[in-house]
Amino acid sequence: MPIYPLMLPLFAAAIIIGALIGWAAWRNAELPGSRGAILVGAGAGAGPLLTMYPLQACTFEPGRTNQDIAVGVLAFAAGAAVIAGIMVWIGRALSKPGGVSNLDVDNDSGTFRQGASYALPLLAPTLIVIALFLYWPLFETLRLSTLLTQRGSHVERFVCVDNYTRLLGPTFEWWLYVPLIALAIVATAAWAAKKNEQDSATWLGHLRGWLLLATILAAATSAFGPAYRSVFVTTLILTSGVVVFSLVLGLAIAMLVSQPIRGRGIYRTLLIWPFALSPPIAGILFFVMFDPVAGIVGNFYETLTGLDFPNYRHDPTLARALVIVASVWKTLGFTILFYIAGLQNVSREMLEAARVDGAGPFKRLWYFIIPSLTPITFFLIVTQVTYAFFEVFGTINYLTGGGPSGATTDALTAVWLSQEWIGDGAARSLVLFAMVLAVTAWQFHATGRRVHYGR
Repeated sequence: MPIYPLMLPLFAAAIIIGALIGWAAWRNAELPGSRGAILVGAGAGAGPLLTMYPLQACTFEPGRTNQDIAVGVLAFAAGAAVIAGIMVWIGRALSKPGGVSNLDVDNDSGTFRQGASYALPLLAPTLIVIALFLYWPLFETLRLSTLLTQRGSHVERFVCVDNYTRLLGPTFEWWLYVPLIALAIVATAAWAAKKNEQDSATWLGHLRGWLLLATILAAATSAFGPAYRSVFVTTLILTSGVVVFSLVLGLAIAMLVSQPIRGRGIYRTLLIWPFALSPPIAGILFFVMFDPVAGIVGNFYETLTGLDFPNYRHDPTLARALVIVASVWKTLGFTILFYIAGLQNVSREMLEAARVDGAGPFKRLWYFIIPSLTPITFFLIVTQVTYAFFEVFGTINYLTGGGPSGATTDALTAVWLSQEWIGDGAARSLVLFAMVLAVTAWQFHATGRRVHYGR
């Protein structure tokens, strides 16, 4: 792999930053900071090879565009961060007496009396499956994303990161400045309120968090070019709609069917049944029901109102709404099932005490029931986001095909539509992978810390 002049300061920055992180991590663990600085600094310096070697450092070749260099810097930093994180995790254990055994800090976990020589053969089948069907395809996808090759053709040409830069086209729009300015104003107000110990500090802090999220999403949207920007926005709209409506409707219906009514077992079974269907079947069912020519829903609508039934195949807003409705209907049973189980564990004594103290139904729901369900809600948010990113494709494929005019073409549908050109599809799939990682990390940071597990 060639080393270009622009890479030298990046290697130096990675080593210095890694050394500082290692020194701080070791000092916090009451360990020698110099040892942590050496271990993590070395790992951060070697980490960029993880991404630069497959790319042959092509992004830093003389004559490359600013977008190529920016993508190269991100890849460089990603490799350094991965190895530095692993070194922080492993190195701290190795610096203590006992070595690798310190990685297991849970006193309640089991151990093998004979040591790792017995554990590793038992874990080998799982590790081999993970390596063959997860990590190897991931690295192969990374390799393919740097090539220009067509499906069925044996001719491959290395194009560096051109498949990625075609998706990019940063522009600064008004919808980026608005949340950024609002964030600056609210953050200043929140800081002042907290300093003066005012009651408004709490809600200003929550508002600052939401504005920060909006600013990040706006910045991510502005980073893509016009061709892929619509795909990114569609993915956000469909994911948000599926998650929000699934959780709200699922909790509402779960609370209704948890009431002591006759035949509630039958109601629960019928409500959960749609979850047994696959996403393509849900797409076909809604395609048949909402067909503008022969659909049963349109027939009832025109009979009752005498008006023409709106054609979702020509209306982007209706098409997106229908995809969300079909996806929510498909996953609603899953959400209901878990919320029913969660509601059975809510303390009746606590609710009765709240009622005696004068708390109405809404306050009991907001201050007692919903906080008690945070573990279930956190789990459902993670699973529903994963479903919205990957499984909704089956519904879109049979219901709208990504139309009209790309209005329902989300990230996974865009990968499928570019299947003729393997390199472009691989790049799009890795961009989708990065989206999922970012959303999952945000979920664990923002939502996970609000989860309360009762004893």
